[in-house]
Amino acid sequence: MNYFSSDFKLGILGGGQLGKMMLFDTRKFDIQTYVLDPSDEAPCKIACDKFVKGDLMDFETVYNFGKLVDILTFEIELVNLEALVKLEEEGLKVYPSPKTLKLIQNKGVQKDFYTKNAIPTANYQRFSDLKALIVSILDAKITLPFVWKCTEFGYDGNGVKVIRQISDLDNLANVECIAEEMIPFKNELAVIVCRSPTGEIKAYPVVEMEFHPEANQVEYVICPARIGDEVSEKAKTIALHVSEKFNHVGLLAVEMFQTEDDEIIVNEVAPRPHNSGHYSIEASYTSQFENHLRAILDLPLGNTDSKVAGIMVNLVGAEGFSGDVVYENIEKILAWNGVTPHIYGKKQTRPFRKMGHVTIVNKDINEARRIAEDVKKSIRVISRL
Repeated sequence: MNYFSSDFKLGILGGGQLGKMMLFDTRKFDIQTYVLDPSDEAPCKIACDKFVKGDLMDFETVYNFGKLVDILTFEIELVNLEALVKLEEEGLKVYPSPKTLKLIQNKGVQKDFYTKNAIPTANYQRFSDLKALIVSILDAKITLPFVWKCTEFGYDGNGVKVIRQISDLDNLANVECIAEEMIPFKNELAVIVCRSPTGEIKAYPVVEMEFHPEANQVEYVICPARIGDEVSEKAKTIALHVSEKFNHVGLLAVEMFQTEDDEIIVNEVAPRPHNSGHYSIEASYTSQFENHLRAILDLPLGNTDSKVAGIMVNLVGAEGFSGDVVYENIEKILAWNGVTPHIYGKKQTRPFRKMGHVTIVNKDINEARRIAEDVKKSIRVISRL
């Protein structure tokens, strides 16, 4: 099929920053792109050929949107699964497939999948709601501390909480959830795997993630991860195994823990471009966004190697600020070599909202990390007074 400068239409469910960054590559290749998102102010709106406003969880909206395009993909997992199933049954190519998404969308189902397929993961128990979990704690069937996760609709640190005492459960939603054993770990790692319908598969280098202690959001993504070759190979091997078992098409971000004794266990996955791969725009031969497009269009996959060490700093809304966004000191960091800011196009900031990121590239990973710290201290995402 001719995708370039043609009548071919690619549909993207979700119009956030991941879609916006993907659209850079659809424009580079002159691929006609339709986007569905519930917000009139979606970051994707400025860069797609056709923007459709609508509810991603509504069957009719997603189904009717799918009828407009030739291939359908998504940049967010929270979409109407039944509509995707019907569209696929009627012959539309949906990547990743609804079968893959069904195994990932609910974190309880995702954990069960790991157990069934001998994929190493933390011990866990599933609960129908918070009340059932509390009963289990009171009956001493669960020991504290543990990690509470809601099984659906969690994102960016929402829906995940460390429970050290029973009062930590106060004000949590009474929804289906899992209680996961707390794993002592040295590092949080991630590997992005890209895979095409014909089975070509490539993995990006292992990255290391440093998290904000309160917001449970990634502050820094470091590539390559500062780990030994043996651990790196183990992480890549497990990520490729996970990809094979999910039988996904497109990108699969596999988040993992490196335990104190250098075992690798899988935390969770995302079947789309991912925060842990943003560094690849500047640091890799082929960005994660371009490789997602290559994969779902069954084109040859691009080189996933890094040209240079890269570190990504997330730009999130500063505490105490809500309203029209201002990027304080952005001119300062623009003057530094190897520093590239990406602004997502969200006009309103609030505490910890993801508003952009900055990539730092350098031949020396330690120097890149030092500059990243300076970036973090210099730029602030605040609001107009």
